[in-house]
Formats: sequence, C-alpha cells, structure tokens
Amino acid sequence: MSLRLFTPRSNPSTVARTGYRNRVSLFLAASALSSFTGGAAFAVDGDANDILLKKMEKMEQRIQSLEAELKQKQVVKHEEPAKPARTSALQANAKDPNKDPNKDPNKDADKDTSKGGKKDAGKDPNATASPADATDLRTKSTGKALPTPASSPDLPILGLAASPVNGLSIGAYGEIKFGAMQNPVANGQWQNGFDAARFVLLPTYAITDNIIFNAEIEFEHAGSGFDADDKLHGTAEIEQIWIDFKIIDQFNWRSPGIDLVPIGYFNQHHEPTQFYSVNRPELYNGLIPSTFKAGASSVYGTIADGLNYQVQVSTSLEDFGGDFGLRTDANTVPPFPIGYAPGISGLDALAFAAPVRGGFSQLSDALAVAGKLDFAPAFVPGFAGSVSGYYSPNVTPRGAYADTGELLGRTSLGIFDAEFRYRIPTTGLELRGEYVWVNFGHPENLRANNDTDPFNNVGKSMYGYSGEIAYHVPMGTILNSEWEAVPFYRYTYENLQTAGFAGTDANMPTGAGQRTFHTAGVAVFPSPKVVLKATYQRVIDKSVVGALSDSFLGGVGFFF
Repeated sequence: MSLRLFTPRSNPSTVARTGYRNRVSLFLAASALSSFTGGAAFAVDGDANDILLKKMEKMEQRIQSLEAELKQKQVVKHEEPAKPARTSALQANAKDPNKDPNKDPNKDADKDTSKGGKKDAGKDPNATASPADATDLRTKSTGKALPTPASSPDLPILGLAASPVNGLSIGAYGEIKFGAMQNPVANGQWQNGFDAARFVLLPTYAITDNIIFNAEIEFEHAGSGFDADDKLHGTAEIEQIWIDFKIIDQFNWRSPGIDLVPIGYFNQHHEPTQFYSVNRPELYNGLIPSTFKAGASSVYGTIADGLNYQVQVSTSLEDFGGDFGLRTDANTVPPFPIGYAPGISGLDALAFAAPVRGGFSQLSDALAVAGKLDFAPAFVPGFAGSVSGYYSPNVTPRGAYADTGELLGRTSLGIFDAEFRYRIPTTGLELRGEYVWVNFGHPENLRANNDTDPFNNVGKSMYGYSGEIAYHVPMGTILNSEWEAVPFYRYTYENLQTAGFAGTDANMPTGAGQRTFHTAGVAVFPSPKVVLKATYQRVIDKSVVGALSDSFLGGVGFFF
C-alpha cells in the first residue's frame, strides 16, 4: 500500500502570511511520514517518496514567491508618497511675467557674480525632478511611479558616475555655427563655412558651504584654432579659475585667479542661451572685448534687495595685438624696427588688447580697477539692468615705439557701460538697450596712430549703442518639451574713429570704423538649455567700398 499526505487548501495570502509555519509543518510531517512507513512504504511503492519530494519542492518555491510579493507590498504600503516634481526656475520665469526672462536661472543659480560662485553650496545639485509625477503625453494623465531608493549623497559628474568627491560637479556650454558670410578681404565674396566655435567645461567644488572653487576650461574652434586675442597657442585655455569665500551677503571675497571683468551684461553672461543672434551682440566684439578676462581679485555682495555690487582689481589691458610669442625675454614688445600690431585700433576697437594670463608675461605693471552695480527693482516687475566702469592708468606696453623708433608714452583708458533688459509683464514683448563709451587719456601714444597704417587710427574716444526688440512665442509641446520661438531685431551703431587723434599717421578718419549693424533672426528654444538660431546681418560703414561683411548664419547652442 502507499500513504498519501493531504495538505488543506488555503488562499495565497494566507499561505504567504504563514509561510514560515507551513514550512515547519511540512518538515515535521515529512519526518513523521518517514518514521511511520519505514521501509514498508518504499517496498509497496518505491516512487511515492520521489513524487512527494517533488511536490514539496514546488510548494516551497511557491511559498517563497508569495512571501516576496507580500514583503514588496508591505514596503510600498509603508513608504512615504513620492515627492512632486520640481519645476526649474526658468520654467517658473516663463509662467511668471514678473520674473526677469533674460536671466538664465541655471546661470543665476550656478554662476551669479553678484552672489559669488557658480554653484550654491547650500543646495544639493544632484536633486532633480522626480519621474513619479511625469505626465503621460498620450493619455494626458499623471501616473505615480514606485518610489526609488534614496540616491547617493555624492554628486554626479556629467551623469556618468557618482562623484568620487562629495561636492564636485561639472556643467558645460557650447555653440556650433554654420552658414555663409562675405569676406571683405576677398572683395565681399560670399563664402560658406562651419565652426565648432567653443565647448566649455564648468567644474565646481564646494570645499565647504562657504568656500567654493570654480573654473571654466574652454576649447575653441574644434580645439585646433588660434585666436590672436587669446594670446596663447594651446588647444585649450583657462577662462576662469578662482575660489570664492562667502562671508556675509553684503561682503564676500573672490581670491586671485582668472576672472571675467565686470563690464556690461553679456561679458559675464555670454552663454549662447543668453542672446538671440548666432554671434554675440556687436558691442561685445570690440568696444567690450568679450570674453574680457584677466588675472584678478574682487569683492562683491548685496547692498539691498535687488541691488548687487562687484569691485575688481585686475591686470591691465595692453596695446599689443601680436602673438605673445614675439615678446622678448625682457617682457617687452619686439625691438625696433621689427614692428608689432596694435592691440587697440580704429577697426577692431579693444578686441586684441587683452592681457596675457600666464607665465608672468604681462607687458605692463599697471593694475586696472572695475566696478559694477546690478539692479532689478521689485517696483518694476520684469526690469533689470546694470551700470559698470573700467579704468586703467596705462595701457602702453614696455618698449612701445612709433614707426620712427621713438618710444611711446603712457595713456590711460576708461570704459563706461549702461544696459537694461525689460520683459513686459503678461506679454511676450522684450526690450533691450545698451550704451558703451571708451576714452583714451593720450591717443597720440597708441600704436595704431604710429604704425604707418592710416585706416585703423584711434581718436580721443570710441562709442556705440544698440536697441533690440524681441517677442516670445510659445510653440506648444514638441518631443515632450515646451518649445518657444523668439523672433528679434537689433540695431547697433559704432564709431571707432572719432576725431582728436594724433601721432605719426595722418589725422583723418577713414570711415571704416563708423558702422551700422542691422541684425534680425529667430531663436528657437526646444528647452531652456538648448537653442537653435538663424540670423541675417547687414553691415554698413562709411569706407569707400563699404563693409562687405554681411552674413547669414545658423547656430546650435547649449548650456546646462
């Protein structure tokens, strides 16, 4: 005969709740069965025990599965509900017309010069919007995802892996340009081109909540180009590097390092998502030599709500536009009669006057001072602006000389800038305006007025102004993001050759430095962090043949 063991039926939840007791009972029952039957059971039916063991193994697997399900349900039941998704500051600005739309909140949160530091050390930059409240675009319903385990306290590096050091993070910005432009050297011939203009890494390390390291590492023109205004032959350069010491809101210190000079708005906020044209605004291509940076140290802080200041001491601009590899071991310009290019001219303004930033190779001992006031008054919603100034007591490099060999004397330089940005509340209309003025103490000592070239002479002063109108047009949801188009038009006038200069060159303006720019186009933002641009620019000057510098360009920019 054979003996059969019967197990009462029970629902899965009961089995799961009593899984441990059932396994013990089965074990005892199997032991009793083995003792009772002895060898007789196997003699009657040799396969009975094998069948019974197989059934018990299957039952054991089922019990384990039910226990796992029960534990999962208990974990879900006792977990806290998922936190709602966080809305980015820029999205909030888009919905709140009282916010300043010209300030990229990523920029403001990450690199606000008035508050000192690119990253807010008091916040965890690893915190992101939770996917739990993501809206399903197909059903337009909001679904709740199961809670995920708490993230590591270490900050990510470019999202690839956890940071090896708590407090370290990296951002980036860059832009790609393409299109066609006239080449004035080729008599205005239209030429097509492509330029991987720049890619910039933004490493930040919060040493403590009050001591923060910041840097910008820039690769320009696909990492193989050389710009004379960079004064370096390398494939990469340090655009910024300093340590912020946050003391109190009213007073903070930025250690000596390489820093942006606080003049104008776009010199400190020059990421491609900050302006609508493919190229930077024209006033920042010479009158303000963007990106204007130097060895510097500064103090900054908040004067009152909506009013911030920064005061900076830096190495001075230098009237030397040649390759710094041409300087002598004595840190002077090349000896007469080799000659050298001017850093300040009536064609390029201050574009090539930036000081070298490495190797103790400055050609001047002068220190410059700059100051800026940023304001965003609460009583004028949507309005922001700044006034700033820069002064150097001497921009003449060591050993500077005229084409006759006569040594050139000192000349001071001052820059004044005033600008505003106004996004009219409850509308898509945006207005911007700016004025820049540059003054020279002794223009007769500038190299441009003493180099036998009559076309780039510099007067007592230079100036320029611009006005821009733009309109923000919502495009709706495309590719799971809210798109926005911003058509714009900007008018700019510059006069780089005013009267009053003197030197060995003929004292008469040629008209080449008196320019009018008509810039129109559209910037499309698939996300606040990405922009697609198309720009047409018409350039007019008073030279004999005209500027011959029109362009039609496209661009892709990003900043995160």
